Amino acid sequence: MSANRPAAVVVLAAGEGTRMKSATPKVLHALCGRSLVGHVVAASRELDPEHLVVIVGHEREKVSAHLAEIDPAVRTAVQYEQNGTGHAVRMGLEELSNSGITLDGTVVVVCGDTPLLTGETLTRLAGTHSADGNAVTVLTAEVPDSTGYGRIVRDTATGAVTAIVEHKDATEEQRAIREINSGVFAFDAQLLTDALGKVRTDNSQGEEYLTDVLGILREAGHRVGAAVAGDHREILGINNRVQLAEARKLLNERLLHAAMMDGVTVVDPASTLVDVTVTFERDVTVHPGTQLLGATHLATGAEVGPNSRLKDTTVGAGARVDNTVSDGARIGEGATVGPFAYLRPGTALGTKSKAGAYVEMKNAVIGEGTKVPHLSYVGDATIGEYTNIGAASVFVNYDGVNKHHTTIGSHCRTGSDNMFVAPVTIGDGAYTAAGSVITKDVPPGSLAVARGQQRNIEGWVARKRPGSAAAQAAATASQDRPEADAEQ
Repeated sequence: MSANRPAAVVVLAAGEGTRMKSATPKVLHALCGRSLVGHVVAASRELDPEHLVVIVGHEREKVSAHLAEIDPAVRTAVQYEQNGTGHAVRMGLEELSNSGITLDGTVVVVCGDTPLLTGETLTRLAGTHSADGNAVTVLTAEVPDSTGYGRIVRDTATGAVTAIVEHKDATEEQRAIREINSGVFAFDAQLLTDALGKVRTDNSQGEEYLTDVLGILREAGHRVGAAVAGDHREILGINNRVQLAEARKLLNERLLHAAMMDGVTVVDPASTLVDVTVTFERDVTVHPGTQLLGATHLATGAEVGPNSRLKDTTVGAGARVDNTVSDGARIGEGATVGPFAYLRPGTALGTKSKAGAYVEMKNAVIGEGTKVPHLSYVGDATIGEYTNIGAASVFVNYDGVNKHHTTIGSHCRTGSDNMFVAPVTIGDGAYTAAGSVITKDVPPGSLAVARGQQRNIEGWVARKRPGSAAAQAAATASQDRPEADAEQ
């Protein structure tokens, strides 16, 4: 086990977040594919702590259910009344103690609304704490404007932290300090437990402040140190929707920068959105106006966009996706999709297949080299290899109660404006005539024709629409017909 591995990480996520003005608990608001608390839990997991405890309070049922979904190993501790950060941490430690767990080592405390905080920074905090032998180590940051933040006051000789002074209490000299408190700490577990029992509530809020622990430990002769975050923006907390949008922008930029450094071409980062769970291979090209969400993966040489939204979609090597919405689809190597296609869950396009303009697919498996070029709906279907589906075809899969399946074989040619009324099977090498409504199975190599016999009623316009522009045009055309000249 690593010497820097914490005994526990405690995540503070009990607050209501009234400034979000939302029915959704603040820590459950999402950006870039994860909730706020989800980002913090993911960063904390990079420390590989022995125990990870999230303090819940406001809407605790919703928050606990979400945590169980994203990380079933997370423990939760309830802060029934929000009596301060010190009280919240005490609830977390009591949860572990009541479960028979004795902490020995480092306890890291983080805030559940800091989605930009990285595991790398937390690892550096834990490492500094261990290397310097501190009782507590504060994660700090140097900011361009420290107005409103608690200032870090250090001993000029040793670099130890001697005080955290809130802005309203700071002198003019202290207000010039740009190093601020992030609210993230690493503590010696036993010293933290003892000090929390000494925290008083004789303050304006009547609450137990975690920052009071620093003074208690310092007065007892213990060292308080600090680790400075490499990027001050990592410690930004989210309190309203404006800050949520700002954090989303920053995280999106971070993700795209990492992708581009790994060999992805992002033509216009300002108009491209990506989730933290999206993965890329080299030489991918992402065009403007593209959103890549969920568990989407783009393989080598894939090209996506412009104006496409892919969620939980796999795009094969060399595939091209243009002006497309895709949810839960698998797009094979060298396949082409769009423009203006819609791929719904369960769709799987084979190698070098095609879903063309204004094509919608759902729960459809399309074989290698098969093309559905345009203006068609393919639902609940399996199509073999190197088949061509004519324009304006509809796979009629729903009878009003149940969904039914259509199977079309390999090397088939189906005509334009076909209706395939499921359940129905078209055999290998079969053809269907344009305008057909296919309700019966078609044997391999057969031609299916399912349409009424055409009948022309001569002179109908002249009799039924006399004097109309159509009648006049027909009369003129009739005079020019060779047969009309012969009659005359």
